[in-house]
Amino acid sequence: MHRRFSSGAAVSRVTVSGLGEHHRAALADLLGMDRYPPSTLTIAVVRLNAVLGEIAGCDTRTATEAIIGPIGDRAAERRDRERERAALWSWLAGHPVVAAEPALLDWVADVRRRGLVAGSLEDTRSMLEQVLSVLVALPADGRPLAAFANDTLGDPHALDVGRRVSGAVLKALACLYGIDPPSDASERRALWERAGIACDSLSTTVLVAGLRPSGSDPFARSLNLWADAGQACVVTLAQLVEASDLEGVGSPVWVTENPTIVALAVQRLGKRCPPMVCSSGWPNSAAVRLLRGLAASGRVLRYHGDFDGEGLRIAAYVMARTGALPWRMSVADYLAALADASGPFSSAGRVSDSPWDTELARSLTTHDVAIAEEALAESLLGDLERAAGTVGVIDR
Repeated sequence: MHRRFSSGAAVSRVTVSGLGEHHRAALADLLGMDRYPPSTLTIAVVRLNAVLGEIAGCDTRTATEAIIGPIGDRAAERRDRERERAALWSWLAGHPVVAAEPALLDWVADVRRRGLVAGSLEDTRSMLEQVLSVLVALPADGRPLAAFANDTLGDPHALDVGRRVSGAVLKALACLYGIDPPSDASERRALWERAGIACDSLSTTVLVAGLRPSGSDPFARSLNLWADAGQACVVTLAQLVEASDLEGVGSPVWVTENPTIVALAVQRLGKRCPPMVCSSGWPNSAAVRLLRGLAASGRVLRYHGDFDGEGLRIAAYVMARTGALPWRMSVADYLAALADASGPFSSAGRVSDSPWDTELARSLTTHDVAIAEEALAESLLGDLERAAGTVGVIDR
């Protein structure tokens, strides 16, 4: 009866089975039967209520609680747990980190499929909060993994191999970059390095042009020399770590995905080239550090990239990590470029959402045609030419 009452459903009768002789005798005495019942018996609750009311002054539910203990409501408890789980997954899918980088929704779906950590909502949320705090802090600036883990999570071993948080972070990064999760030590190491962990601060570089910081340190002087010479240059992560500040750089700073646009800008504008940074595909830790530094100094960042699935993911990543604004990255820009394009066409590939223009991702999925950044070179160079002769932001 306790188990049936705890189901949360109405109980009108209960069947007991496997009764031994002493059970049957006890039931016969309780119910006032003139003979022993069979080994399986169905008993109406109203009959039990009548008997217990007469001999104990209570109904069956009250007697059950007195003998066995408090009666719960498993159905209500299940509904509560389902609501709590739904709230957890809704929180994760709507978290600012995920909303800014929709490619992470595949990771969210994978986490949900795997279920709760040890069946615990609290443990699962705690783990996910740690993962999200790591993702926000990436890409790193070349620190060893243990130092990064200590700075981010307060535990130098939190991201060791075999730790649940470490595995979840790597799966999230794999979704973000559109690659398979690492399957061995070398692949894990390569993925961490891609995210700026223990990377070579000399070989991790970013291409720039037209940057003229006002400082007098070697970093600022060298950038000014190359800008005055009308040349692009490469900056290392080590130089950026040691750089004092980026004050004096003009605004906006124009950010491209492909080096070709920087090369064309330098070729056409020479020493008049406005400030430019190239992410060279997925931005490494040097590119992100530079862009964050420029944004922190008050510079407006304008980003343009390829119109394909990966290009949209890179754009979302750059905007989320640096605060950059879109530059000719609207659905209207895509459709105009598509109208001017001539075949053969490449597929757009796997397309994730574009938070800055929701229609762009839908249009890219519908047409399934990739438009390389170089196809918009003349439009982009026109903006750069106008920026070279004007002050302020071109609002596109």
